[in-house]
Amino acid sequence: MAIATKDSLGPTSDVLREATARAHERAERSAFVTELMDGRLDADAYVALAGQLLFVYRALESAGDRLASHPVAAAVLDERLRRTPSLESDLVALGVDPSELSMLPATADYVAAIEASAHDAARFVAHHYTRYLGDLSGGQIIASKLRNLYGVSEDALSFYRFDGIDKLKRYKDCYRDRLDALELGDEATDALTAEAIRAFEFNQELFAALER
Repeated sequence: MAIATKDSLGPTSDVLREATARAHERAERSAFVTELMDGRLDADAYVALAGQLLFVYRALESAGDRLASHPVAAAVLDERLRRTPSLESDLVALGVDPSELSMLPATADYVAAIEASAHDAARFVAHHYTRYLGDLSGGQIIASKLRNLYGVSEDALSFYRFDGIDKLKRYKDCYRDRLDALELGDEATDALTAEAIRAFEFNQELFAALER
């Protein structure tokens, strides 16, 4: 049975937003996220999260490089979004050697799904949308919380700064326009939607692992 189709429900960006709403909310309300944003953890909790996200972004950006010539993936790819160098720099500023990090099992599952998406552009776009649009939407608030609640310094928060993108809202609107312009059939739209839901679930599972 089709999950949702562009033809039946409207623009792709609307289909994605509506289909992922519950999974998105569950991830955002994870105990780890809630406690981190409420100031009930410590800076080490953020360091642990950033360390795991490094593996996620390395996989995502490697998959993007492999799909750079694919018209579906190319519609969303943008060098200004690349986060791996920022995360590596932030971790060093936080006293962590990125080469000494290891993946949690939940992160390994997430990374495996992203790596598999390098063979399916629609599924890749789902992971790209889930991560980068989230960073663009909530990143400034998260950075402010980390700065004010835990004293994380500016040189350790470059992950949340998007050099070269002046107006984040306008950029997000243009990103959604590019999604809506994709010529996806029902099967590809279903794959995109299902993978986006799963991406939020992978994030929820990662937060649960960090909480433990």
